[in-house]
Order: sequence, then C-alpha cells, then structure tokens
Amino acid sequence: MLSLAIVGRPNVGKSTLFNRLTGKQLALVDDTPGVTRDWREAEGRILDQKLRLIDTAGLEERFDESMEARMRRQTELALGYADVVLFVVDGRAGLTPLDEHFAKWLRKQKKPVLLVVNKCEQEKILDQARAEAYGLGLGDPIAMSAAHGHGVDELYERLMPYFKEIEADIAAEEDGQKFWSDEELDQLEGSAEFDFAAEETTGEGAEGDGTAETEGGAAAKGARAHTPDQPAADKPIRIALVGRPNAGKSTLMNALLQEDRVITGPEAGLTRDSIAVDWMWKDQKFRLVDTAGLRRKSKITHKLEKMATDDTLRAIRLSQIVFLLIDAQSPLEKQDLQIADLVIREGRILIIAINKWDTVTDKVAKMTEIKHILAESLAQIPDIPFVTCSALREQNLDALMQAGIDAYKIWNKRVSTWKINRWLDMKTSQYPPPLVGGRPNRLRYMSQINTRPPTFAVWVSKPDDLPATYKRYLINALREDYGLQSVPIRLLLRKSKNPYAT
Repeated sequence: MLSLAIVGRPNVGKSTLFNRLTGKQLALVDDTPGVTRDWREAEGRILDQKLRLIDTAGLEERFDESMEARMRRQTELALGYADVVLFVVDGRAGLTPLDEHFAKWLRKQKKPVLLVVNKCEQEKILDQARAEAYGLGLGDPIAMSAAHGHGVDELYERLMPYFKEIEADIAAEEDGQKFWSDEELDQLEGSAEFDFAAEETTGEGAEGDGTAETEGGAAAKGARAHTPDQPAADKPIRIALVGRPNAGKSTLMNALLQEDRVITGPEAGLTRDSIAVDWMWKDQKFRLVDTAGLRRKSKITHKLEKMATDDTLRAIRLSQIVFLLIDAQSPLEKQDLQIADLVIREGRILIIAINKWDTVTDKVAKMTEIKHILAESLAQIPDIPFVTCSALREQNLDALMQAGIDAYKIWNKRVSTWKINRWLDMKTSQYPPPLVGGRPNRLRYMSQINTRPPTFAVWVSKPDDLPATYKRYLINALREDYGLQSVPIRLLLRKSKNPYAT
C-alpha cells in the first residue's frame, strides 16, 4: 500500500486534506496554526486506490528545544515512513519564504515530491497561485481545495505511477459485536439449543469453565451467530492511553515503542490528536492510541481543547483496553475517577497505571491510600488491576502489558447456557428475589448473549420490580463463581413469557 506523507508550513490545510482522503474526521481541523503536533497515520482511499496517509505537524525553521523544533523533528521522522511526499502550500496566501526554504530542503530528500496548491476554490486565485508555485522547482503544481474536494482527480492521476500492489484488506475498526433486537432476544427464552459459547468459532474455547456442551450449538429460531476478535497475531488489540494532562501518556507510548514517536515535554496538553501506532509485544499485535489529557468540562473553554476531548472519548469507545495513567504524587483525584467511571460504563477493560512511582518516598503509605480510594470509589468493579510503573525510567512496563492481556482474556470469557441456568436455580434458591404483591418474582431463564464485556440476559416474571440490590447480588455472584473479576459485566432484564397465555 502506498504511503503518502502530507507536509507543509502551519495552517495550509494538511489535516483537511488528510481527512478528505481518509473519509473521516480523524485529525483536528481549526484556523489556529499549529493544531497538529504529532504525526499520525490512517488508511484512506483516492478513487479506486488505497493509501496509507501520514498527517504531519506544520514545518517551522527552528532547531532548538522549542515546541516548533520538536514538531519539525517529528515531521522529519515521518518522512522516513513515506513513499511519496505531498508538499502543500496555501494558494490564497501565496508563497512565503518558509515555503521556499522547505521546498529547497525537500528537493534534497530522496523522496518523490508532489506540490499541492491548496485553497484554490476560486478561479481568480487558481491561475495566479499555480503560476507562482512553479518557482519552487518541484514540477507541475496540483491545484486543489481540500475543503471542497476539488482537484482530487488530478492528484489521483499524478499518484498513479507510484501506486504499489494493494495489500489484503485490514480488519474493520469496529469490534463487530452483535446487537440483539428485542425480537431476537425474545426468541431465545427457554431455548435448550442456543448457546453463545458454541456460536464462537475463533477457536479460543470457553475460558474458565471448559468447552461448552450443547445439542448442536444451533442458534434459536434464526438468531445470528457472532464471532468476536480474540487475541491472535493477525488482528491488533486496541489500547488507549488516557488520563489527566501531564500524567505521562506520551512518555509511556514512547517507552513502549522504544522510539520518540510522539512529542513529550514538561508542558501540559502537548498531545491534541489521538495518535494510533501499530506495535508488536510478545508475538501479539497491538494498536496503541495516545490521547489528549482530559480535564473537567468546566475548565474546557477553548474550541481546540473541546475537539481534542471529543477525540479522546472516541478513542475510549473504540478501544478494548484502557490504560488510565495516574500521577503517583496526586493519585485518583476526582477527574481520574470520572474517567475511570466512563471507561467502565463503556464496557472497556480498565487498567490503572500509577505512573511516576519512582518519585514516591513512602510507597507503603501511598499503596494503602490507593487501595482505599479504589475500594470506596470504584466499588462496582472489585479488584480493578493497577500497576505501579515509571514511563520515564521504563520500569514495570511488561507487568502493565501483562495485566492488560490477563484482563482481556477475562473480558472474552463465555459461560454455557446449561451451566448458567443451573447456577441461576441454585442462586435463587439460596437467596430468592423479593415477593411482588405476595407472589414470587420468578427468574425463569438466563443466557450469555455477548462477550466484550460479558453480557447476560435474564428473563424475569416482573423485571421492573426486581430491586437493583438483587441485580448486584447476581453480578457479584457471577464474578465470584465464573472468575469474572476486574471487568465490567452487563445484566439485561427481560420480561418472561406467560406460560399460561394462549
């Protein structure tokens, strides 16, 4: 697949072109110069051809340790991964000395360069801008308007000589989870044949309780099979690094990758876009996503920070494992707990990484404090995994990754229907649900209907009258009896059919 790097000075429309070719609003776009700071990759398409696109930070002529110099070094690093470079200039503003400087620099690189004159949606701009762009010595310029989609066909024609043989399709971004309709769920009640474990065909087998024993494993009355992705070498597990600003997310990403992939520094809020990088650890593919720091909504006043926050929330929803980075000097503040609660409500795996542990003097006291806060504030999931580490010193990072893998296996656990119904009979006998109007509120049938997170449906005579305390009783018993600690569990209550109805 052809790799295409988009470069140019700040605010010439690089991220707009990136979004146009990916077909998604992946990169933040704003009139403010310097919105993009790290380079990011994504798959895109131009007409019938696939591309791997690299969006880069704006080029600045700085060579010190300033933010602009660090952004420039990131762009230079990105060029090493590109087959072709798109050098973008602003047709409205005209050429600047900075454009001429970097055109001279690009001519010395051993990469083919295509010159794009952007923002040429008006005819009176187009002719003058193209004529002026010839002076850069980069060949015939391509007149475009990335915002309006003009000039894409000309770009396609100019890229044709560089296209390589297209690779096999990469797996879809979404999990592919099955979403049950009410009709499908109603069809499952009482079915002796349906078993979600038997629907799984990826070969991992039921975790913890053996292979499911079913009568043929057929879906009840036409319910569709679902095959979730499992830990396998051919499909990456998605990990999002989230937390408050300056918690060390970018430093952790660089430490795991063993390269300076994203910009780091003492300034809070360096990361704006969510940066995804494919990576291999112990023969398993991962996709690491570094995200912008999350602050309280009341403190978010700038449009750019709101866009970055929305991007982070999207990264959480699309992830499978979330590493919540906590500063060991001020662990689990209110904002940390709100982020953790969001991750749990989304059904994602939550691993708490207590970063900067090397700076803690009284480690025993700090550990006691952290355990107490977790027990009090995140009681909905007992035994949430937490790992002490130092991203800067690269300490305990393997333990962090292993905690994620262990929780991922639990997140994919399946329990066979016949076992769960025996279990339900035993639990309701030991602790019956409260009577409703002097009559028993029967729990007639139960089945696991999904994984990731483990999701169970229970058919109840009067679901609206089953107390939340009884629901928690069932969830806690599921955790204890089937080894589902440390991950969210969803329990859906369904109205049971009247066996005497005609």
